[in-house]
Amino acid sequence: MSGADLTRRRLLLAGSAGLVAGGTALALSGTASAAPRSAPVVEPDIDSTAVWGARPASGTITVLDNRPNKIIVHHAAGPNSTDYSRAQAHAHAKWVQNIHMDDNNWSDTGYHFVVSRGGWITEGRHESLRTLRAGQGLVLGAHTSGQNYDGIGICTEGAYHDGATPPQAQWDVLVSLCAFTCGQYGIAPTQLYGHKDFNATLCPGVLHDMLPQLRTEVAAALG
Repeated sequence: MSGADLTRRRLLLAGSAGLVAGGTALALSGTASAAPRSAPVVEPDIDSTAVWGARPASGTITVLDNRPNKIIVHHAAGPNSTDYSRAQAHAHAKWVQNIHMDDNNWSDTGYHFVVSRGGWITEGRHESLRTLRAGQGLVLGAHTSGQNYDGIGICTEGAYHDGATPPQAQWDVLVSLCAFTCGQYGIAPTQLYGHKDFNATLCPGVLHDMLPQLRTEVAAALG
């Protein structure tokens, strides 16, 4: 891993720990910016659609006026790659977008954010990062039937059936992203769910069994 990647990884893990000083979130090396609200959580490093080279949306991106009241965790049900690089995270984000646009005939990626197995976060549907940073408004996604008007969809790279578990880097950054999202929108950590809580699906596999741990760690990160 390059020196730049190591620095970026430290920033990501600092976010998952809720690093604070005097009650104010720290921005390290000018890369991970502090949350604009009072939430004591460092904003994790998120690659925007422009950074990872997303296709333009094929239709209008709708931004709702309401704030989300829950987070819904998914898995992509793709290969459990051992390539933990940023380049792989970008390739995976493109793979997800292509499936959603070309096979599902959706206007864009259905999820708001995607977390790679190497612990890199990519913006999913366009405008999701902007609204998250603002802490106001919700991009209408296409991730969970019946919940797209009030839920943030976060997808994890990989398939977590048959005993597979997420790598530690992926888990740590999932915690960081969920904590930052909860802080920005005022979502209680108890309002973290899995896809199968709402629809007839096996998604997100073992991650659903890990939701109590996720809620606990997100609550700890929020302080």
